[in-house]
Amino acid sequence: MEGKELECPNSSSEKRYFPESLDSSDGDEEGVLACEDLELNPFDGLPYSSRYYKLLKEREDLPIWKEKYSFMENLLQNQIVIVSGDAKCGKSSQVPQWCAEYCLSIHYQHGGVICTQVHKQTVVQLALRVADEMDVNIGHEVGYVIPFENCCTSETILRYCTDDMLQREMMSNPFLGSYGVIILDDIHERSIATDVLLGLFKDVLLARPELKLIINSSPHLISRLNSYYGNVPLIEVKNKHTVEVVYLSEAQKDSFESILRLIFEIHHSGEKGDIVVFLACEQDIERTYEIVCQEGSNLNPDLGELVVFPLYPKEKCTSFKPIDETEKRCQVYQRRVVLTTSSGESLIWNNSVKFLIDVGMERRKVYNPRIRANSLVMQPISQSQAEIRKQILGSSSSGKLFRLYTEEFASKDMRPLKPAEMQEANLTSMVLFMKRIDIAGLGHCDFMNRPAPESLMQALEDLDYLAALDNDGNLSEFGIIMSEFPLDPQLSKSILASCEFDCVDEMLTIAAMVTAPNCFSYLPHGAEEAALTCWKTFLHPEGDHFTLINIYKAYQDTTLNSTSEHGVEKWCHDYFLSCSALRMADVIRAELLEIIKRIELPYAEPAFGSKENTLNIKKALLSGYFMQIARDVDGSGNYLMLTHKQVAQLHPLSSYSLTKKMPEWVLFHKFSISENNYIRITSEISPELFVQLAPQYYFSNLPPSESKDILQHVMDHLSPISTMKKEQKMCDKCPETTEQRCTIQ
Repeated sequence: MEGKELECPNSSSEKRYFPESLDSSDGDEEGVLACEDLELNPFDGLPYSSRYYKLLKEREDLPIWKEKYSFMENLLQNQIVIVSGDAKCGKSSQVPQWCAEYCLSIHYQHGGVICTQVHKQTVVQLALRVADEMDVNIGHEVGYVIPFENCCTSETILRYCTDDMLQREMMSNPFLGSYGVIILDDIHERSIATDVLLGLFKDVLLARPELKLIINSSPHLISRLNSYYGNVPLIEVKNKHTVEVVYLSEAQKDSFESILRLIFEIHHSGEKGDIVVFLACEQDIERTYEIVCQEGSNLNPDLGELVVFPLYPKEKCTSFKPIDETEKRCQVYQRRVVLTTSSGESLIWNNSVKFLIDVGMERRKVYNPRIRANSLVMQPISQSQAEIRKQILGSSSSGKLFRLYTEEFASKDMRPLKPAEMQEANLTSMVLFMKRIDIAGLGHCDFMNRPAPESLMQALEDLDYLAALDNDGNLSEFGIIMSEFPLDPQLSKSILASCEFDCVDEMLTIAAMVTAPNCFSYLPHGAEEAALTCWKTFLHPEGDHFTLINIYKAYQDTTLNSTSEHGVEKWCHDYFLSCSALRMADVIRAELLEIIKRIELPYAEPAFGSKENTLNIKKALLSGYFMQIARDVDGSGNYLMLTHKQVAQLHPLSSYSLTKKMPEWVLFHKFSISENNYIRITSEISPELFVQLAPQYYFSNLPPSESKDILQHVMDHLSPISTMKKEQKMCDKCPETTEQRCTIQ
C-alpha cells in the first residue's frame, strides 16, 4: 500500500484475543516479531502504519472491546450469535473486523464477511472508518455496496451494504455462498428488508451449517430475538451514560418556540459542544433552519459562530457532512447545530455533541392498502427510540438532553418498541421479491411480525394487475424480468412497456429522475420568484414527467460542454437545481441501461419531442401507473382519485400549477394523505388512452363513480375492431392476465 507511515509496534500494540484453535500461525519463529522488525498487516501483507496504532488505542477504549475474547469463542462454537449494545458501544465497527479475522484464520474457506445497515450513509461511513482502522484500502480489502454504487472487488474481504442490496443479491445467489459470516446490524430499525432477511436466514442456515450469522441489536429487542431464534448465545455490552435528562414540567401546545429558545440559551451560556435537534418532520427542519440562520447572524460574534446543518430524511439530499474531529476548527469557535428527524438516529456520529433537544414526536408514513396511498401521521416516538437518541450523548463527558415532553407522556403515550415497517408500508415490492426467491425454494418466510393479510392481498392483486403473476399465483416470465430492476414494480412495468412502444431512452430518464432525490433545491426565503423563473424554462406542456426529461437533458448538455465539475455545479446553482440529485439520476440511469442490455431488451433510438414519441411515453407510463389516475371533478383543480374517494390538488411546483392549466385527467407518481393532499409528478392523459391500456378486470373492479361512468361510455363507443385488437394483444403478450387471480402460498 502506498503512502503508509511506518512505525514499530510497542508493548501496547494489539493483543490477539484469539482462542488457540483460531490462530492461523504455524507456531514458528516467523510469527513472532521483534520490536525492531515491522509487524505486517495480515490482510494486505504490508507493514502497519503509525495511524493504525493510534486508532487501535481508540478501539481499545470502546465498551465492546473487552468482549472480544468472549465473542470469538462464541463465534467459533455457534452458528448464531446475538450482540446487544447501545448505539456508541462500537459493535457496528468492531464486530465485522473480528469476523474478518475469523475468516482469515480459516483461510476464507467459506467466504468473506458482509454486514448490513439500513441507511446508505451509515454504510459508507462505517466502511471508510473500518478500512482506516484495519489499515487497508477502501474498495479493496474493505468495501461497500449501496443502491446504484458498488465499491468492492472480487478480492474484498469485508463488505458493508444496505439490507435491501443483500436481499437483491439473494435473487441470483439465494444461499449467499460467497460469505462465511453475515452480520445483520440496525435490527431495531425494523426495516422490511431486514425483517425479510431475518426470516429467510432460518432456511439458509439449515442449508449451510458452516455459515455464521451475527445479529447486532439494541437491548430493547433482545427478548423478541431470543424467542424468534431460540436459545442462542448473547454478548451484552455495558455502556455507562452520564447524561443529564431534563423533561418539561407540563405539556405545551407549541414546542417550536422552546426549541429556538433552548438553542440560543445554550449558545449564550458559553458551554462548548455541538447541538442535535430531533424534529418531527422535514417541514420543521426547513422552518427551524431558516430562523436559526437568520437569528444566528445577529448574535454577538464573541460567542462564536452558529453553523446549522439540516440532515434530511434518506430520500432527500442532505447538506450535512460528518466532520472529522481531527480537523482544526477556525480560530473563531464554531458551534454546530444539526437539525434532523427520526431518520437521523443512526447518522449522528460526532463525539463533540454535548446537547440534544428531542420533541418526542415524528411524522410517519402509514400505508392504507384499501386506498393504495400513504397517510402522513403525527405520533409519539417509541420509548426505544427515545433511549437511542439519548445514547448519542453516550460518549460525552457531561451530555445534556432536553426532552420537550413530560415523564408521564413518555410512560403512557409512547410505545415500548418502534413498529415494524412491514406492518405500515406498501408490500408490493416485498411480495415480488418473495415470489422471485420462491424459485429457489425460500418463499415461505417466518416473519418476526406477520404483515397484515389485507396488505398482502393488495400486493398480490397489484402484481396480478401488472401481469407479474401466472394462473397459479407464481411469477410469470414478465414478473421475473420486472424483478430484475431495483425499482417499484409499477415503474419496472413502465420500462418493459416502453420496449414495446419504442421509448426506452425517455422512460429510463423518467425512471432515474423519479428514483433519485428531488432535483429542485430547497429555496431560502426571498429566492422563490427567481427560482420559479429559472424552473419555468424547463416546463413541458405535456406534464411533469416530460419536464424531468428536459431538466436531465439540459444537465447532460451542460456536463458535456463544461470543462470542469465546477462549471456544472455553478449551472445547477444558478438554476436552483440539486447537482448531487442530478448526478445520482445519471448513475441510476446508467445502471438501468446496463440491465436493459444484460437481459437483451430492445432499445430504440431516442425521439424525444415528436408527437408519436410523446404518445408512446404516455402509453408506457399508463401501462405501469393505470392504478394512479385522477380526474378534475369541478374544473378548479380538485382531483378525485379513480380508486377511492380522496380529493387532491396538484403540487404547487407542478408544470400545470405554474402555467395555470388544469387538465381533466392526469396520471400521478406520488400521493400522500396529509394537510395538503398533493399529487406529485403528474402528466395529462386521455380517457381513451386509459381504456386501451388498463386491464379489463382492473376496470371492472373499480368502485362506482362518475369517472368510471365516463370511462365506460368511452369504452362502449370504441370500435369493435379496436377492442378485439386490445384483447388480442393482451392474450399474445400475457395469456394469464385475462382473469383475476390472487393466490397466497
